[in-house]
Amino acid sequence: MTSPEVKTIPFRAYVVILIAIVATSSAAILIRLALDESMPPLLIACARLLIATIALTPIALRKYRERLAQLSIDELKLIALSGICLAVHFTAWVTSLQYTTVLVSVVIVSTGPIWVAILEVIFLHIRLSRLVIMGLLVALAGGLIIGIPLNGSLEAGRAGETFEATAAGALLALLGALSVSVYMLTGRKLRTKLPVIPYVWLVYGVASVSTLIVIGITSTPVIGFRTQGYLVLLAMGLAPQLLGHSSLNYLLEYFPAAMVSMFSQLEPIGSAILAVILFQELPPGKQIIGSLIIILGVILASRGEFRAADSGDRNAD
Repeated sequence: MTSPEVKTIPFRAYVVILIAIVATSSAAILIRLALDESMPPLLIACARLLIATIALTPIALRKYRERLAQLSIDELKLIALSGICLAVHFTAWVTSLQYTTVLVSVVIVSTGPIWVAILEVIFLHIRLSRLVIMGLLVALAGGLIIGIPLNGSLEAGRAGETFEATAAGALLALLGALSVSVYMLTGRKLRTKLPVIPYVWLVYGVASVSTLIVIGITSTPVIGFRTQGYLVLLAMGLAPQLLGHSSLNYLLEYFPAAMVSMFSQLEPIGSAILAVILFQELPPGKQIIGSLIIILGVILASRGEFRAADSGDRNAD
């Protein structure tokens, strides 16, 4: 039976889904272009967050000043947690693209729905549905196909790639997936109380300040790069971050966190196609097969989460 919440979803929410998918699909490509300019991952992560924060500041302070002044301690704690997790997500994911293909990195970082479901079990004591468990097992099988070398070696998916590099990239992408899952769960809670603009402005702000602090501590270089590199950073902050991620946060008002994560499952396909066109980066067959299996697992898990949320019974199999 369809819940009343689903019936009230406005048409614009479905338009935003399309915008979010297109905008986020450009992220991995822009990151790879910035890395090709020898820009450090920390700078790339910080720049996209800082640019989006600056762009949102006039609107947030002009239209939502009263609501911002009314934020409770609990809300501020959740905002801080969400922002730090977002900073970890982008730093880990950007770094992963130094080691492995766009396809493997984006597919693994997009396993968010599975980790959202698992975190709900741990912290909310919700029992996993059969579909979620099936999706988890299928995704794990896909990960094994990607991660286990054949005949002691791994066919290169990009120039110079080794098994160790792919494993490092996959683990960093996994860290990105875990951290963004916490970000999505806290966002789901906060978005019931905060409009999207002040919410993303605060979270992006916390995330950008967090990365700036790490940049200062590690003495990461931020100047001395080519103009093309800084233009890529600007595009990254305005397209996948401001437009893409803000659209996903807008959707949290109307859809469960697991379903919003499911919308992003078209991102790996778009990113991989762009990587082939722009970089001639065609991953090995086992990476393609493993990635498709992971996507199938994520879709199954997301479907299970959505069914549970739609029925209102999160404890039933």
